[in-house]
Amino acid sequence: MRQGTITEMEFTSQELDETISLLIYLPAGYSPLYKYSLLIVQDGKDYFQMGRLTRFADELIAEEKIENLVIVGIPYKNVKDRRKKYHPDGEKNESYIRFLAHELVPWLEKQYPTSGVGKCRSLMGDSLAATVSLMTALEYPHTFGKAVLHSPYVNDKVLAAVRSHKMPDLLDVYHVIGKDENEINFSPERVEDFLTPNRELRQAFEEKGFDSFYEEFDGGHSWKSWQPDVKRALSMMFPR
Repeated sequence: MRQGTITEMEFTSQELDETISLLIYLPAGYSPLYKYSLLIVQDGKDYFQMGRLTRFADELIAEEKIENLVIVGIPYKNVKDRRKKYHPDGEKNESYIRFLAHELVPWLEKQYPTSGVGKCRSLMGDSLAATVSLMTALEYPHTFGKAVLHSPYVNDKVLAAVRSHKMPDLLDVYHVIGKDENEINFSPERVEDFLTPNRELRQAFEEKGFDSFYEEFDGGHSWKSWQPDVKRALSMMFPR
């Protein structure tokens, strides 16, 4: 099986006032003569390593089961940095969302031959990374037409954004959550129920008429559960 290439690049964001490392995956046989769909992944390093995202992409592209994708992984610096950017109440959340839509996409489209339409641009993430992916797609529905959500963190702000959305036909959603995510032990003092709010989110998607896929898998809030699902998410969201 031919493998794609992964290159690390630096991007200086004015919105965030910092330089961000990007992991850029180009599929085997990449050529500037073809058009590619674009997948931007929060928690990028985790998806590339623990999620085996690029390995699955190599397999599915080789088998001609999914379209050709340029995948851009955005790693986080540390847990604090991740929360500031990804959490709906994080102090850099709004800047991060603008960075994705106003800076990163235009830059990527100058570098790579992408299709340039909303349904050919997707966002992906797990937990808080799924939350910021969804919130960005809701805020910029003409820019991002697909969102892949592994166990998103859901609060009232997220539900309100879905329920008040004016253009649900522009966004396709892939949404999974673990049956064991009703009691996630983040620390001895902090136990959270992700399952109940995710069921509310699913209902909100359905009531608003989003084109959404939803499933509850056997497992919890970890890569042990998410990794086996990554291949199916690619297959379902990017069929050839």
